[in-house]
Amino acid sequence: MTGRGGASQAAFADITAPFDLVLFDAYGVLNVGETAIPGAAASVRALRAAGKSVAVVSNSAAYPKSHMMARYHKLGFDFAESEVVTSRDALLQRIAAEPELRWGLMLNPNVALGELATLDAIVLTDDPAAYDEVDGFLLIGADGWTERRQTLLEAALARAPRPVFVGNPDLVAPRENGLSLEPGWFAHRLADRMDIAPTFLGKPFPEVFDLAMTRLAAPVAADRVLMVGDTLHTDILGGRQAGFATALVTAHGSLAGLNVDDAIDASGITPDFIVPHI
Repeated sequence: MTGRGGASQAAFADITAPFDLVLFDAYGVLNVGETAIPGAAASVRALRAAGKSVAVVSNSAAYPKSHMMARYHKLGFDFAESEVVTSRDALLQRIAAEPELRWGLMLNPNVALGELATLDAIVLTDDPAAYDEVDGFLLIGADGWTERRQTLLEAALARAPRPVFVGNPDLVAPRENGLSLEPGWFAHRLADRMDIAPTFLGKPFPEVFDLAMTRLAAPVAADRVLMVGDTLHTDILGGRQAGFATALVTAHGSLAGLNVDDAIDASGITPDFIVPHI
C-alpha cells in the first residue's frame, strides 16, 4: 500500500532485504522511556542473523554512554558500545575543535557527568551569577530544566551573547506518560526570541550520521543504509540528507495516534517506508 506522498506502507521485516546497515532511532522505535517496545529486540536479533549490520543513532545526550549501554542491555538489546552513536558523541567531537571555554550546562544536576567531566563546566541551576560567569552554553538534557532557568539563560544571553551548542536537537521525546520537552525546544525558543543562532549537533544534522558511518567495521554505501525513526524532522530528514533510505515508525513515538499522512504533507518530508513498528 502507498500513502500520500508516495511512501510505501509495509511490515518492517518486508523492507530490510536490500540494505546492509540498519540505523535505529531509540525513543519511539526501540523503547518508550524505560520500557522496551514489544518485539523490537527480537527484530534487531533477526537482522543480525540475516547478516545485517545494526546501530543506534540517538539524540539522547543527557546520560553517559555507560548508562545508555546498561539501559539497552536491561531492555534486552545486545548492542556493542561501538554500535551506539549519540548526539552527545557529536557534541563532544565538535567541542574538542573549539577554543577552550568555560561552559554552562543544561543538565540535571543529579545525573553523572560521565564524558562531560573532562570539560571546564558547571551545571546551571537557579544561581543567576553562574549564567554570567561562563563563556558559552551546552544544552544537553532538559530533565529538571525549569521556566526560571530558561529565563535566566535568556537574560544572560541578552546581556552578553555567547556560543550556544545544542547536544539534543529533539523538540520532544516519547515517555510512558506522554511527551517531554527536550533541549531542541528550548534552543528554538532562544532563536525565536533573541538574536541567537544555536549550533545543533545530532539528527537531522550530518555529524552524528558521519560518526556512525566511521565506526563501521567495513564501509557501507549510503544507498545500502536504512534509517528507521519515529520523527520526520530529525530521523527521516536527516537520513534523507545523508543519502539513506528511510522508514517512519508510527505506532509508539511522536506520531502515535496522529494522522501520519497529514503530518507528512505539513512537513514536506516523505519517508520511503511507513511501518507501525520494527
